[in-house]
Formats: sequence, structure tokens, C-alpha cells
Amino acid sequence: MTLRPSILIVDDHQSIRDPLSKYLRRFDFDVETVGDGKGMRELLAQRTFSLIVLDVMLPGEDGLSLCRYVTEHLDIPVILLTAVTEQADRIAGLEVGADDYVVKPFDPRELVARIRSVLRRAIPHDKKTETPDAGSDTGVLAPQKHFTFDGWLFNTRKRQLRNPQGSNIPISTAEFRLLWVLLEHPNRVLSRSQLLDLTQRSDCVLFDRSIDSQISRLRKKLEPDPRHPSLLKTIRGDGYLLASKVTASTA
Repeated sequence: MTLRPSILIVDDHQSIRDPLSKYLRRFDFDVETVGDGKGMRELLAQRTFSLIVLDVMLPGEDGLSLCRYVTEHLDIPVILLTAVTEQADRIAGLEVGADDYVVKPFDPRELVARIRSVLRRAIPHDKKTETPDAGSDTGVLAPQKHFTFDGWLFNTRKRQLRNPQGSNIPISTAEFRLLWVLLEHPNRVLSRSQLLDLTQRSDCVLFDRSIDSQISRLRKKLEPDPRHPSLLKTIRGDGYLLASKVTASTA
């Protein structure tokens, strides 16, 4: 029996939470709702979810801070709800690890489409996964692999990143896809445009500079000194390069 995807809605307006949860249940989602960051943290301490729909403007701890927490400590995709339409503010959400965003007021059908898109990009643990193929600019099914590099182990089937000391390091969906692409192209300069093409589905709209943010987050996890990276190098004017010998085997 296939479990229904579980969605957590975090919004301080009951007039949004209640009808939205009712609407999502029509599409066979298991839905829980809370009204603030405190309730979200308490619920996440009890159970996990397939995806979180998170309002940016919340009383107390705001949605960007909560999204950063989820990105750093949990393996749950996040879609932000925001009333802000400026591109810079949308990028701010992507910089703290959001997988997508929806601008209020929104059509609930659009949110359902984006939830399904993000869940398709999330990596199942027990079967082949939709992820970018190293030789394609569009992203197709690719074999799952084990990568070893610079003492690290990256297992795409288990979605596991293990450091040289043997500890598992949490990694977001966006970081997972970006690292996979970089490991498929070691010691090769890839432009932001190439990285966007290789890591994102055609129905996911991101911006050039979001790659910079994802690289920065990966450096914090991979580099002893992220301010002076030796593994994920910036090639000024050209893009990024993963400087390491990489060994890959089919998982």
C-alpha cells in the first residue's frame, strides 16, 4: 500500500489554513496545520512530513528562519508562501533553502502543481529517482550511484552524504541535485546557466544567483574553511568547479 504524501501547512491565518487543508485533502494528501513557528517545531519533533508549505510572515519566528532550520537539520522540502513580489525577496527564500515559492494571493491549483513538482524532485529511498543526467541539459532518469571524493561518501540511492569522520550530513533537495551534477563533472568548470539546466526541471523557475546560494550552503558542509574553499572553487567569470578525484560506482 502506497502512503499518501504528508503536507504540513504553517500559516497564522486560519482563513487560509482551513480551506487550503481541505482542498489539498481532495488530492489525496495527508495534511496537518499549525499557526506559528513554535507549533511547527513541536510537531516536527513528533513526526516527519513529505513537504512543508510555509508562510514567510509569521508571528514570532518568521518563515525564512524556520526554512533555514529545516534546510540545516531536516530532510524535508519547503515551499514558501509570500506576499512579496520583488525578485530579490523571492531569491532570499531560495537562499535559505526553499525548494519553491508561491506568491499570495494564489490559485490553490497552482500550489498543488508546485507541491507535486517538488515531490517529484524529492528523492525516493527505494527505487530509481528522477534526477539530472550528466550528459543531458534537460534532466532525465539517471542510474543511482555511490561517489567517493576527498574522503567523503555520497550515496544517491539513500540520499546520504557522509563526511570523512563517518557522520551523515543533512542535505536539502536542491543541494543534493547540485552536488550530484558536480560529482558527475569533476574538475570541469560549469557555468551558472549549465548548473541550472542540469539541476532543475523545466517546470521549476529559479534564478542564476540561486546557484551561488546553493554553492555557499554546500561549502559550509564540505569545506573546512568555507571562506577559502579548496573543494568547490569559484572560477571568476566562468562558474564553479569541483576540484577532486571522484570515484563513482553504480548503486
